[in-house]
Amino acid sequence: MNIQLHQSIVDNQESEVIITGSKSESNRLLILQALLNKLEIKNLSNSDDTQVLQKALSSSEREIDVHHAGTAMRFLTAYFSMLENREVLLTGSTRMQERPISVLVDALKDLGADIQYEKKEGYPPLLIKGKKLTQDKVSLLANVSSQYISALLLMGAFLPNGLELNLIGKVTSVPYIKMTLQLLEQVGVNSDFEGNSIKVKPIIHRQSILNNTCLTVESDWSSASYFYSIVALSEPGTKILLSTYKEQSLQGDSSLQDIYKQFGVSTIFKENTILLQKLKAVSEDVVVDLNLSNAPDIAQTIAVTCYGLGVACNIKGLHTLKIKETDRLEALRVELSKLGANIEVTNESLHLKKREGEINENISIATYQDHRMAMAFAPLALKVGIVIEECEVVSKSYPGFWQDLKSIGFKINKI
Repeated sequence: MNIQLHQSIVDNQESEVIITGSKSESNRLLILQALLNKLEIKNLSNSDDTQVLQKALSSSEREIDVHHAGTAMRFLTAYFSMLENREVLLTGSTRMQERPISVLVDALKDLGADIQYEKKEGYPPLLIKGKKLTQDKVSLLANVSSQYISALLLMGAFLPNGLELNLIGKVTSVPYIKMTLQLLEQVGVNSDFEGNSIKVKPIIHRQSILNNTCLTVESDWSSASYFYSIVALSEPGTKILLSTYKEQSLQGDSSLQDIYKQFGVSTIFKENTILLQKLKAVSEDVVVDLNLSNAPDIAQTIAVTCYGLGVACNIKGLHTLKIKETDRLEALRVELSKLGANIEVTNESLHLKKREGEINENISIATYQDHRMAMAFAPLALKVGIVIEECEVVSKSYPGFWQDLKSIGFKINKI
């Protein structure tokens, strides 16, 4: 289903939006809950990805299909490899079967895992025969998706001798690694992260480590990014209140606070909420230079924001975007070009020139089965009418997105 977003104006009253829990935190805690049994989780994400992971963890079937859920594929590969006497065929969508996973599988095999590729070498589906893993040391390239690293860390405490992970090369996505370690700490697991070495201490008595622990998931900062974009593209004075957020966040995407200052947007914490406010207009002569290696999921939103404001940007540190739900760099190049942008991409960077002239109207934006493509382009409706194809794809991370846009003044029709 497609939707048409007509040129809109955000209600200049202080609009409030309640955003579901972080998908990243929720999925990590679900793995820990499955391993510990006593963990209670509040404000769990209502995203498709999290629901897929919940279903998989509670399933006793031999075949587990995670559809488009990349986090679930990676976390479950590690999880099922250590479940003794459990055999699982872990599969996913056509796109999932095109996303490489050999880096993680090789590391798990080094720990003693029994994993076979059922179709193409290096890609899902995977036949996993769970067993007791006795090795405790493994090396991994440091510049791969942090989800590979987190998948190993989450299981590390449940290995007989813990886990010592050596990262080779420059470490990227550090905030996501630290998020995993901090969540482990909250359930009583000790770890050390120094330089390129991470050590996770073993749990000796699994049942006694928790005393009915209850953890509340912070709302998703990557979901907040679309409202940062909306405020940035609005007139000065526009305000949006978002909940539930913590000033000391575990999420790398909380860097939005500093990034969007360049676009005239301030962030004020009020108890468990953040107030976003457009303070001033942005000069078209601004050139935005960013390295998003620690927060690549907000790259699409920032690139579209820059185009909407008419400013140039150079974003690097985007090498992991090539293996997401789609090749996000190429998708951005194609769709922004349709709107009139002068844009170039490499394997790890994006370069957008200052906009000359108006944005092309009523362009149909392909979303490539990628939730972030749909949501990143939606704020442009503040500047020009736009069509978003396959709008239902947002349910992967933010099912209530379109309804929340309507609540703050966006005009949306199904077509």
